[in-house]
Amino acid sequence: MTMKFSVVIPLYNKAPFIGCALQSVLRQDFTDLEVIVVDDGSTDGSAEVVRASADPRVRLVCQDNAGVSAARNHGIALARGEWVAFLDADDWQHPAFLSTLLRAQEAYPQADTVATGYLRCPQDARQWPPQWVVAAEQAPIELITNLAQRWLSAPTVCSSSVAVRRTRLLSEQPCFPVGESTGEDLDLWFRLNEKAPLALAKVPLAAYRVELAGSLSSFHNAGQAAPFLGRMQQRALHGSMSAEHAKSTLWLVTQHFVMLSREALATGKRGQALRWLLKGWRGASHKRWWLTAATVMMPQTQAARLLKWRAGRSATKVSTIDPVTRNNPAGSA
Repeated sequence: MTMKFSVVIPLYNKAPFIGCALQSVLRQDFTDLEVIVVDDGSTDGSAEVVRASADPRVRLVCQDNAGVSAARNHGIALARGEWVAFLDADDWQHPAFLSTLLRAQEAYPQADTVATGYLRCPQDARQWPPQWVVAAEQAPIELITNLAQRWLSAPTVCSSSVAVRRTRLLSEQPCFPVGESTGEDLDLWFRLNEKAPLALAKVPLAAYRVELAGSLSSFHNAGQAAPFLGRMQQRALHGSMSAEHAKSTLWLVTQHFVMLSREALATGKRGQALRWLLKGWRGASHKRWWLTAATVMMPQTQAARLLKWRAGRSATKVSTIDPVTRNNPAGSA
């Protein structure tokens, strides 16, 4: 009989955190699982922490340092479960995480990807693992056929809140783009959803540690766009997805080029701001793109005042917490 879940944990120099992450999997209320920890050349004793586990469901695989994408791909290749779930070595999963994924599978058997909501937790959280009350059995399950459109409302999944059919992953290998460490997981979630729906249990059952170097999945970092944005844009422009997917994908990509443009403009880099805007012109039907274009043409002092005002206005709008996540990458105009 096929094992239900393989949980893949990429590990690189996370000795203070990996023990807690590993225990969160071993304490799941659904127990038909294996854990594959791929140590990516750690030098801080992380592998020794894993070796100390006496649970026979845990497998430690060591490789030379090749990056998080290569580690995840290696884990997928070794997985024996029907579904492959992912957990970052500094994150944590609620005991009801896997059983809730099962409920999502049963509700929407056509989905190749299942997920739960997640919480963002600061690196310096006083209590770890975090404690929160959930009603997993009553959580509604949403079928998402257009992840790009859904993401425009709020970030929807993180790597530690997702599981994918192993057969689908094997057909996508290499699933995660090797050598990339910004948005490498988002690249896969969007590609998968272009082919089959995602079933989302709208309850936060993963804790996602932020502000730790190398742990934050994002569309852009330090003034650079994640490489997969260009690939998404090209798929939308060249007919490899439906018209509905293409429209929302182009606008999602443009949103992030607009963000980069505004960041560049705020530091006086007008030329760079214009270059980012031009990269996103295919989604320029939205007022946010045009407002930013108009701002780029303003004198620098006037543009800086306007950007500061917009930032303050956006901050006042963050008054509620979505059950899936805490922030909205798209922002306001």
